[in-house]
Amino acid sequence: MKKFNIRKVLDGLKEVSSSTPSVQVGPQENHLIQETLQSDHFQLCKTVRHGFPYQPSSMAFDPVQKILAIGTQSGALRLFGRPGVECYCQHESGAAVIHLQFLINEGALVSALADDSVHLWNLRQKRPAILHSLKFSRERITFCHLPFQSKWLYIGTERGNIHLVNVESFMLSGYVIMWNKAIELSSKAHPGPVVHISDNPMDEGKLIIGFEAGIVVLWDLKSKKADYRYTYDEAIHSVAWHHEGKQFICSHSDGTLTIWNIRGQGKPIQTITPHGKQPKDGKKPEPCKPILKVEYKTTRIGEPFIILSGGLSYDTVGRRPCLTVMHGKSTAVLEMDYPIVDFLTLCETPYSNDFQEPYAVVVLLEKDLVVIDLAQNGYPIFENPYPLTIHESPVTCCEYFADCPVDLIPALYSVGSRQKRQGYSKKEWPINGGNWGQGTQSYPEIIITGHADGTVKFWDASAIMLQVLYKLKTAKVFDRNRSKEDKSSTEVSDEDPFAIQIMAWCPESRMLCVAGVSANVIIYRFSKLEVTTEVVQLLEVRMQYELNDIESPDGGGGGGEQTSALPTPGASPQTSGPPSHPSTSSNNSDGGNMPCLKVRSTPLKQSAGYQVDLVVQLVWVSGEPPQQITSLALNSSYGLVVFGNSNGLAVVDYVQKTVVLNLGTVELYGSNDPYQRQPRSPRKSRQPSGGLCDINEGSATSEDRCKSPTSDHRDNSFSRSRSSSVTSIDKEARESISSFHFSDTFARKGDSALTPCLYVGTTLGTMLSLALTLPPAGEQRQLQPVIISPTGILVRLKGSVMRMAFLDSTGSMLPPPFEPWFEPNVIADGEEREKVRKRRPVSVSPSTSQDLNESQYAVVCSEKQAKVISLPSQTCIYKHSITETSFILRADVVQMSQGVSLACFCANGHIMTLSVPGLRPLMDVNYLPLTDMRIARTFCFTNLGQAMYLCSPTEIQRITYSQDTCENLQEMLGELFTPVETPEAPNRGFFKGLFGGGAQSLDREELFGEVSAGKASRSLAQHIPGPGGIEGMKGAASGIVGDLARARIALDERGQKLGELDERTAAMMASADSFSKHAHEMMLKCKDKKWYQF
Repeated sequence: MKKFNIRKVLDGLKEVSSSTPSVQVGPQENHLIQETLQSDHFQLCKTVRHGFPYQPSSMAFDPVQKILAIGTQSGALRLFGRPGVECYCQHESGAAVIHLQFLINEGALVSALADDSVHLWNLRQKRPAILHSLKFSRERITFCHLPFQSKWLYIGTERGNIHLVNVESFMLSGYVIMWNKAIELSSKAHPGPVVHISDNPMDEGKLIIGFEAGIVVLWDLKSKKADYRYTYDEAIHSVAWHHEGKQFICSHSDGTLTIWNIRGQGKPIQTITPHGKQPKDGKKPEPCKPILKVEYKTTRIGEPFIILSGGLSYDTVGRRPCLTVMHGKSTAVLEMDYPIVDFLTLCETPYSNDFQEPYAVVVLLEKDLVVIDLAQNGYPIFENPYPLTIHESPVTCCEYFADCPVDLIPALYSVGSRQKRQGYSKKEWPINGGNWGQGTQSYPEIIITGHADGTVKFWDASAIMLQVLYKLKTAKVFDRNRSKEDKSSTEVSDEDPFAIQIMAWCPESRMLCVAGVSANVIIYRFSKLEVTTEVVQLLEVRMQYELNDIESPDGGGGGGEQTSALPTPGASPQTSGPPSHPSTSSNNSDGGNMPCLKVRSTPLKQSAGYQVDLVVQLVWVSGEPPQQITSLALNSSYGLVVFGNSNGLAVVDYVQKTVVLNLGTVELYGSNDPYQRQPRSPRKSRQPSGGLCDINEGSATSEDRCKSPTSDHRDNSFSRSRSSSVTSIDKEARESISSFHFSDTFARKGDSALTPCLYVGTTLGTMLSLALTLPPAGEQRQLQPVIISPTGILVRLKGSVMRMAFLDSTGSMLPPPFEPWFEPNVIADGEEREKVRKRRPVSVSPSTSQDLNESQYAVVCSEKQAKVISLPSQTCIYKHSITETSFILRADVVQMSQGVSLACFCANGHIMTLSVPGLRPLMDVNYLPLTDMRIARTFCFTNLGQAMYLCSPTEIQRITYSQDTCENLQEMLGELFTPVETPEAPNRGFFKGLFGGGAQSLDREELFGEVSAGKASRSLAQHIPGPGGIEGMKGAASGIVGDLARARIALDERGQKLGELDERTAAMMASADSFSKHAHEMMLKCKDKKWYQF
């Protein structure tokens, strides 16, 4: 007996996955398949993160390198260059990034966090790393400023003080500007935190400091005193200079802007309330909302730009957040979809003392990034080339396909390009720094996302890029009888009747099938031609779970060849049947056959792309809403779609538009039902069954039914331990259909010929098979019925069946048969429809050492274990217990370049791979310490070692479990830093130079260095060297930039060591010097004394 380890159970996250090794059962000599996959073919690593940075908090731009950085509230850092060049880094503490500052054209970035730490990032390597950190212990950081081409970073604090940090050594200077010295007697109270620091564009020796309470100080760095103070009776949010350094502008909490002359004491020269109503009698305008930020940018020709966020009047209730652009006498108010987090004006020059020539504004919103073209009339926005719209409507499910047919991406792109919006700026996207990686991986990859509003998006995910190809709106099929509210929530609400729950896609035939949350299934065909559908074809299906119900609508149960008699037999294209049941009312008194949604009755214009072929709806039965669909599969070769829920399964022939089979779960088993089921009492409210959404079974509310998939079936099962015992089933448990698989295989024990089959997996761990008899292709396929006969249980496992797959006698994957794509809207003279069932070319020659009978293997994986069954003998030849303490959330049988593997993602965060068919554990990595519902719902594996999941409501994280990809990743990643010449400084001009009118420079080293300023207090901040030193460089970029960066860091470190050596030598010399002095003095003292006088 296995020892029971209580510690591992308590640990919960500790995996005992390999506690039972894979067991070989049955005859071994027949199954000598040479497995090529070894554990060293597997390695797990994150590849790239796509999507909008979740909960952004700060932003910075390098005007020379043309790189944008965005920090988030969870300490993430996202860097964007040209489309396709992006990078994700994470601060370990997870504190919010409150400030970002580039070392312009240096390939480095400073980040300040809410935990009062400051970090220096090295961007000269493909995976940026932290070189230095500084953690403040006594003061809270509120503002940072690094002048262009300076190595001294100003840090303003909540106490109103300013400290200086040398960005090369990350050491604090002894030079501090104390708040009381800055304001002296100009105010009785504390001036509040520092909200702004910047140096005068024309004189680096003068620093402007803005305090929150309304005081601005012009500080002279050399004389260490304030030259001027400017006081206003409203709180300050931001300050900006005119490039000539004679004026500055402040934005205030009452919605006003004040413009000051630096020599003008007392009053501002101008006060503007951009959104205030001007009263007639010269009184002060009404106060407005605070102006959170202002920028003041000049142009050589024409008026300067004043750009601001906020400042709207209080009476504009419900008005969207706005960015205001004031240019001369014109004021443009640009409405945004979400609140503004920050904005930056992009200018032609990095020098603050030159005409700025602004050309664009980057606006960071809570859920979007917008770039406005300032040079074009009407300020149009640039078309955003980054994949930032994943969350346009919350994602409810995903599928990932690697190694697709090569013509698929161009086909989707060509229909998707017609969906583009008009009215964008004509110019190129201005954030275009960095270089693409030199990846050799060239197979096509597609990600499909299903959304809460019923949209389905297709993304090109080849070569670690992501680009939207095509967007399908499934809700167009239905009548929208609800008021269209603008829901900007990122989480799915219960008011999403069109939400997509499951998607099935056949890349070869391009057939698509989606199951919605309102118990509906829509089948789509792909067409390059536009078409108008007069009547949307509709099938209504009753699915009922009754054991002793005499008036059962289903004919003869599971025991025969006949198809079930349905209330709406055959095709029912007319939608004039029962009136729509409004999905808002809470009970259905007449108990009629109502669907949750009403299919539209007017003609539907369908543009090129995916066009609806058939809608299948489950209807209310005797006052109970239909159960959510839990599994779905489609086969283009057979022309069938199958879906299942906790009541049973239905097979639909989409060629003839009929229901071929409608079986209750119990009827699947016929007379050999292994479970002792009790007749169901209608009064009892039922427990949720093995992890499927079956709450409030007894209630007749449609709200329960038309729920969204975030209240998805795994919600109630996620932390609950499941019954792993197959024999002692709770009498009240409802068995649901959990998975399907179509294949040409041996339907019955001892068969010698392959027949089309449908395999069904249930939540109680049973895998059953149904044999399909299909009419011959061509005209007969339209007329003769498809016949389905159950052939019994193939195998039973612990836990719900997750995935089934088939291998041939050599162990190669046997994909389900498919039909190649054809244009559905063109009918040639009969030949076009002569469809041949095709299969991907796979080797079918049985190896010599095998019996010819043993020609296939079925691989089945449940939540707990995996088994391999030999066909047609139906003997279990391998089994492996994957997890004891947890359960599997996602399993896929995937094709690697070296062979076939079973990949599993476990609820405790482990990712595992097993060899197939031998089920040897090859990899087990504790990847995510704790998984949340979103990851559980969106995780998918695909071929060639790729996987993905949603790591936040707005971002896709892609990972690889392939050693090859991990090794090539360095080359595939883009480079953020590219060597670029810094533009020339503006020419001062002869007279300005002569009469001292140009920019004044300052020797900051002399002022802030240790020699003159002394050392900073040790208790103020702690220096932490980052991992991005020499160690961080080892994995850094190859190529000249990496070498340069390595050499530079090595030099820095060597210089540091030499410096230390120098200091030590100097100290030794000084001590030797003082020793010789003392010795000399002693000698003089003692020279004339006799020995007895001592």
